[in-house]
Amino acid sequence: MGKRVYNFYAGPATLPVRALKEAKRELLDFYGTGMSVCEISHRAKEFQAVIDEATALLKEIYALPPHFHVLWLQGGASTQFFHVPWNLGLEGKPMAYVNTGSWASAAIKEARFFGEVKVVASSEDADFSYIPREFEVGPDASYLHITSNETIGGVEWIEFPDPGNVPLVVDASSDFLSHPIDWTRIGLLYAGAQKNLGPAGVTVVIARNDLVERARAKKLPTMVSYATHVDKGSMHNTPPCFAIYLSMLALRDLKEKGGLGYIEKLNKKKSKLLYRLIDGSNGFYKGVVRPDSRSRMNVTFRLPSEDLETACVAEAKARGLIGLKGHRSVGGMRASLYNAMPLKGVKALAALLREFQLANS
Repeated sequence: MGKRVYNFYAGPATLPVRALKEAKRELLDFYGTGMSVCEISHRAKEFQAVIDEATALLKEIYALPPHFHVLWLQGGASTQFFHVPWNLGLEGKPMAYVNTGSWASAAIKEARFFGEVKVVASSEDADFSYIPREFEVGPDASYLHITSNETIGGVEWIEFPDPGNVPLVVDASSDFLSHPIDWTRIGLLYAGAQKNLGPAGVTVVIARNDLVERARAKKLPTMVSYATHVDKGSMHNTPPCFAIYLSMLALRDLKEKGGLGYIEKLNKKKSKLLYRLIDGSNGFYKGVVRPDSRSRMNVTFRLPSEDLETACVAEAKARGLIGLKGHRSVGGMRASLYNAMPLKGVKALAALLREFQLANS
């Protein structure tokens, strides 16, 4: 496969090598069809087998209860920012949101096109450096929306809030499939695939049946309604076939490695290794997030100066450690430790950071 680097980009992100090799092997002749998976009809039985297996694997790995539906859609999580309020907002009932950073703010902006939005909690007072935990959601809310992991700022909900009878909606784009989930608290969860599942182009929506029926009762454009995609098995129109296929291969890989129990343990080990180095650097590296809200997926930190940050990113790239520059809106450095990032890659980054500190202190 040629030389592989350690890819710390926030997305599109690194994928399981095993899945990439399998896709390479089948690219010209998929399941003996003599065609690529990119060429066969999405109505062909061979592709139906792909989407069926991908759905079954996702249900099994996540231990989904039977009253949840899995949808394979397009448009990214940003499209769900307005699909959620359009489908789930109820007249006279405000839509509740917790604002934890850039992506939560974007979801709030879109929801305001569809009715009253109540921001029931926000960490903007401290530059989005923590997860708010003390807040109330009125029983009249249409739903409560949270962003489980903020890719840019590096904060993560380690435990989801319990809004009682109000449906909890979760944008899980950047910590999807990284840990087990208590589905008794979830009404709907959505995620773009390009961080922890597969390539860009497919978005997974996991919706509880009562919320699908809520959407069905509304007069919505065909492609917007969750009910359409449930009824048509995510095949109302041509789905992103290759992205679903590669996601299926990644799900196979995750299952064979041990599922969510295995990957949660690995993700904790990777992030602890990096945070321990940052905290033990005598202030040379400084984490930007409070310890109780730190993301296991996106480790954000600063150096004593922007010049040192630029030099550190350049030195890392020279060693095959790429994608460590922080988001342009906040600066600094960011290491994304998604499921497919091996522990060996994090150890290589830690070694680089130790050497860089010694050379520049």
